Amino acid sequence: MSKTLVSPLKSVPQQTSPLRFWHRGEMMNLGNVPPDRTLLDLLREDLRLTATKEGCAAGDCGACTVVVAEAVNGRLQYRAVNSCIKPAQSIDGLALWTAADLARPDGTLHPVQQAMVACHGSQCGFCTPGFVMSLFALYQRTVAKGQTVDSHTAHEALSGNLCRCTGYRPIVQAACSLNAEPSQTVDERPIVAALQKMATTEMTDGNYLRPSNLSALLQARAQHPQAQLIAGATDAGLWITQGLRRMPQIIDLTRVAELRRVEHYPQHIAIGAAVNLQDAFEALAADRPVIAPFGERFAGWPVRQSGTLGGNVANGSPIGDSMPLLIALGAQVVLMAHRKGRTVHRHVPLDQFYTGYRQSLLAADEVLAWVVVPRPEPGEWLGAYKVSKRQEDDISAVCLAVQLHVQDDHITAARIGAGGVAATPARAVKTEAALIGQPWNEATLHAAQTAMADEFSPLSDLRASADYRRTLLGQLLRRAWLESNGQGTVRLEDLA
Repeated sequence: MSKTLVSPLKSVPQQTSPLRFWHRGEMMNLGNVPPDRTLLDLLREDLRLTATKEGCAAGDCGACTVVVAEAVNGRLQYRAVNSCIKPAQSIDGLALWTAADLARPDGTLHPVQQAMVACHGSQCGFCTPGFVMSLFALYQRTVAKGQTVDSHTAHEALSGNLCRCTGYRPIVQAACSLNAEPSQTVDERPIVAALQKMATTEMTDGNYLRPSNLSALLQARAQHPQAQLIAGATDAGLWITQGLRRMPQIIDLTRVAELRRVEHYPQHIAIGAAVNLQDAFEALAADRPVIAPFGERFAGWPVRQSGTLGGNVANGSPIGDSMPLLIALGAQVVLMAHRKGRTVHRHVPLDQFYTGYRQSLLAADEVLAWVVVPRPEPGEWLGAYKVSKRQEDDISAVCLAVQLHVQDDHITAARIGAGGVAATPARAVKTEAALIGQPWNEATLHAAQTAMADEFSPLSDLRASADYRRTLLGQLLRRAWLESNGQGTVRLEDLA
């Protein structure tokens, strides 16, 4: 069964293909949806599905959280996402659930809803639909598969949701209590069949392009260099909701099969531009476990499920947390284009990629296709630090990543990446020079701290003053010195 609707919006630059997605037991077929229409606005304003709430319209509070699912190898993969910054067209070919879709027709609550009631997890209720949807995604990937939910998993799943009145204890308690609830599974067979049927078509013309392979992507980019290229749109969505920018044409690379993979080689791994942040950080942490807690602080769970590492790098924000880490690891980016009937590519070291504030070497007809990260060499030590006002789901005041090789108590190699202290993510080459070849002692540390203070001239803004950032750089370098000398995890307050 399918339902065909037409969006009430009239001003569309050119005809879009119908937006098709599974919802409430049927296929929705919705026409006349502009490329920059957000999923939240589509739900609330066009379809009058108001269970999903608008809080910040910036992907920060989680009130707008919904769950989407994709058919992969005959099963559904569920993701909690922020509908306020997600283009509606990006869910074409997916299944969608909102907080109004979980209870049974007879009114019986879903286990995650019942757990919230039993644990008194709601007061004013405005944020509750978002919490419920994050719990539903957690339930589907754990309890529904016979796995248990522990406190860490619960906190991670809820890291993108903010509550201003209830407090988090009863909500976390509700999450952990799901282990004792009778399992309620989703009948995935008809959904998978419907999604697989839709997957046979793709959109490579019009004002929202969804190419399914690399060749089609590069040709679309060559034909439409003025179009906005997006992956997860976790930052581009803010340009729509906060900057009120119009995007008359979008190229969405998240369906490109080649770019959805992490490729493993003896000397490096290659992370495709469509790999989401969570999967990318897990791939990096497989070689370097210290990256795992750093990745968890990158953003809340819904952002890490939607945003991509390639998108974060291509965006070029000076406060993008992945770039200092990747610079310290010696990463390169692979830029690709379709020119004169053939595919061309080039490799650019990430520390040479940025030319100014949100500017890079990426040409108008190019796509950042892969991020290539060297595997660790024997003797490598790595520290990655993010300082922000909130523990989770917050923008960095300063981000610092330090890679060292020490032999016979002397530093033989060093790479340092810094964020939040310059117009671009930067490599601290002067600080590295003060370290290499020197004994790794406190005198060398002081020399490196002095070099770093001279190397960057950070600005003051709402997150931190210039003096605070400059002091923080030195303290983080001291933290790296202590931890690399076996002091364990050191807190900043211990350095004062």
